[in-house]
Amino acid sequence: MAAFATILFLLIAAANLSFSSCFQISNYVGCTEREKQALLRFKQDLIDPSNRLASWVDHQDCCKWAGVVCNNETGYVSELHLKNPPLDDFSSEVKYKAYEMSKLGGQLNPALLSLKSLIYLDLGDNNFVGNSIPEFLGSMVSLRYLNLSVSGFQGKVPHQLGNLSNLQYLDLQANQLHVENLQWLSGLSFLEYLDLSIINLSAATDWLQVKSPAAMRMKESFEVPYHSQKRLKHPVPQGTINTGSCFYFC
Repeated sequence: MAAFATILFLLIAAANLSFSSCFQISNYVGCTEREKQALLRFKQDLIDPSNRLASWVDHQDCCKWAGVVCNNETGYVSELHLKNPPLDDFSSEVKYKAYEMSKLGGQLNPALLSLKSLIYLDLGDNNFVGNSIPEFLGSMVSLRYLNLSVSGFQGKVPHQLGNLSNLQYLDLQANQLHVENLQWLSGLSFLEYLDLSIINLSAATDWLQVKSPAAMRMKESFEVPYHSQKRLKHPVPQGTINTGSCFYFC
């Protein structure tokens, strides 16, 4: 009798597991047609020498494309991981050439604005030389993470980035960029990490006027290395600004 009960229990458990799996599969949403077409328009303006985005084709679910992450419940695109894969061996000429070849280039199409639920955008370590950071990125207000580092962007950092009120992480380092002022930082209420390394900040005269709730979370001293202060018209005295954010201006 005990053996029969055990077998019955296992059969019921197996049936429940099978039902649960079928239920999950039947409730899989997949990406929306509108967002798929937006991503295809975005891809159309990119240069992809190594065909990294080969999976981005119309007849496939865009949630299964390389670098695309969707919300399981809604099917909306929530993350784009398009950073160039890191180079693990700089001594190898073959690997270095492959690394350079794998960089995305071209232009950033404003079709990204159709991704209303996008919270994560990583375009770091690519090759957008000759392009400025597009102002439309400042309208993607759902973003919490934005990485445009080491990608060849040129020109002025658009003040529209200050509209990204949900942003927690911003990395613009190692681009040929300059700023006119830093007031746009005041709009980034939830910013926890900011990297503006190797960016021309010489025109920024309003270091101490920047007001942000992030600056009220005073945990670490904000220090500007001496070699960076030499490039500033108004160097920041050591220890005058404290913040809980990780700021890098070097």
